[in-house]
Amino acid sequence: MAQWQKTQIQRDNGMMAEAQAPVIISASRSTDIPAFYADWFFHRLKVGYSAWTNPFNGVKSFVSYEKCRFIVFWSKNPEPLLGHLDELKEKNIGCYIQYTLNDYEREGLEKGVPSLEKRIDTFKRLVDQLGQGRVIWRFDPLILTDQISMDDLLRKVESTGDQLKGYTEKLVFSYADIGLYKKVKANLEKSNINYSEWLPEQMVWFAKQLVELNKAKGWNYALATCGEAANLDGVEHNRCIDDDLMIRFAHHDKALMDFLGVEVKESLFGTEIVKKKDNRDKGQRQFCGCIVSKDIGEYNTCPHLCEYCYANASKDVAVRNRERAKETHWKSETITGK
Repeated sequence: MAQWQKTQIQRDNGMMAEAQAPVIISASRSTDIPAFYADWFFHRLKVGYSAWTNPFNGVKSFVSYEKCRFIVFWSKNPEPLLGHLDELKEKNIGCYIQYTLNDYEREGLEKGVPSLEKRIDTFKRLVDQLGQGRVIWRFDPLILTDQISMDDLLRKVESTGDQLKGYTEKLVFSYADIGLYKKVKANLEKSNINYSEWLPEQMVWFAKQLVELNKAKGWNYALATCGEAANLDGVEHNRCIDDDLMIRFAHHDKALMDFLGVEVKESLFGTEIVKKKDNRDKGQRQFCGCIVSKDIGEYNTCPHLCEYCYANASKDVAVRNRERAKETHWKSETITGK
């Protein structure tokens, strides 16, 4: 885990407190901040800090945005960001979006997300505003049930991939690993969803079909897996928090480049980029390639109500936390409104 620089903040109650001041923010692996908490987040960005509760020990700490230079957003419905992106430009903070765009409408696995048609439209509007490469398509996770076969999944990917052609450069996917998350297994069984675990040979077969589909359709997407151990032909291992993307979009930001250990050399022959250190976050899962960042989200706060969600122990608790946050008019230090 990164040891971020410390700073002093003045809290909403007037008290002083110590806060960590990360350079890169993840918003968020733990909940959908763009869909449900965009107003809260951009208010806290303006205030200059937010509070965060550690899910393992319950300890509350503070995050200062004083040194923030880049934000990676994660969302299944980032439409609310469209009204806030200019605020990031004003602060010279870079960003890109990991956009999970699945097609589980018929099966009802994501009851809280807008229609697929609307989500695809949002994807295109974000690309129009942010530019090519800054909105990454995720079909995550790929789940097998008694209603969804591998062929079904390929047809779903094909249909969505056709509609996103020209709007994304990459497709990131993962295979649902239900056994790894006991509460996901329990929630699926409670909802009477008969799932199947992916077998290694199925993963290989599916990836091969995806590579062939990518070529046949002329998509030319970079294909990548998220957190998967398997080495699949034609598929790379993704870095969702990716220093290469940050360098591409913000190599002019000296503070960010200094943090990443990047030297930018300008000459008559163009821009030369020299990476001098490994920024991988050693605190993440074994096969996660992400670089260091500070995630500011909290579990049990996302009311998308996805049946396979690992971030909510209870749908009811997630809905209550969302309602409490709304009742505070987004003025709370924490995302939960507590």
